[in-house]
Amino acid sequence: MNRISNAFGKKSEDKKALISFIMGGDPDIETTEKLIIAMEESGVDLFEIGIPFSDPAADGIVIQQASVRALSRGCTADDLLNMVKRLREKVTAPIVFLTYANSIFAYGKERFMERCKDCGVDGVIVPDIPYEEKDELAEVCEKYNIAQIAIIAPTSNERIETIATHAEGFLYCVSTLGVTGIRDEIRTNMTEIVNKVRKVSSIPCAVGFGISTPEQARDMASVSDGAIIGTALVKIIAEYGRDSVEPIKQFIARMRDAVK
Repeated sequence: MNRISNAFGKKSEDKKALISFIMGGDPDIETTEKLIIAMEESGVDLFEIGIPFSDPAADGIVIQQASVRALSRGCTADDLLNMVKRLREKVTAPIVFLTYANSIFAYGKERFMERCKDCGVDGVIVPDIPYEEKDELAEVCEKYNIAQIAIIAPTSNERIETIATHAEGFLYCVSTLGVTGIRDEIRTNMTEIVNKVRKVSSIPCAVGFGISTPEQARDMASVSDGAIIGTALVKIIAEYGRDSVEPIKQFIARMRDAVK
């Protein structure tokens, strides 16, 4: 998990991580590959790559549509694993898959995690496996040194400290209730949530869901260890398709400056 730790830097340097989510295979594998290389050059510290799934329960309409586009073009988990293996010749930032339990179990959890290790994947985020059921994957993740990234929501309340105590890699702190998507305003008291984590763990906390402007990224990074940008990026890719590399680079540069 050294790559994930490195993404957040040393606390003495007060480094804030910029984390990006894009849907793998949207608009195609070749563009996804180009985007990841370009985004690292523009300042992304950690990548979340979505594995397209037919029923992404945690995602809003923008990411749902991206998943449909990727699936319609035949994108598979194997395509994305092979892509990560190629990327490891050029990209040093940590890469985690955001996927759903059904995709992992259909593939075979042992085989999936073994391939993740072989291809250079650092972790997985599985939003439909709650903390209480994390043991479904814990043993095989540990076997192949794949971090099982935990999620904390505004409704986690007394569970926050318990989840944080056993968390790996970093904590994905959800800023708003509901599915992913752009929000005009983030009202959740993320300082309070992060402080609850700090009582029991030094694990990095990154805030996601709804961050779409430099101002939001700055505000969320100021109370945590990093900001996660997802829907805003997927929306740009939907608009520009195979020509999205330059617009994404420009957007990431603005977000990088804000997070600093």
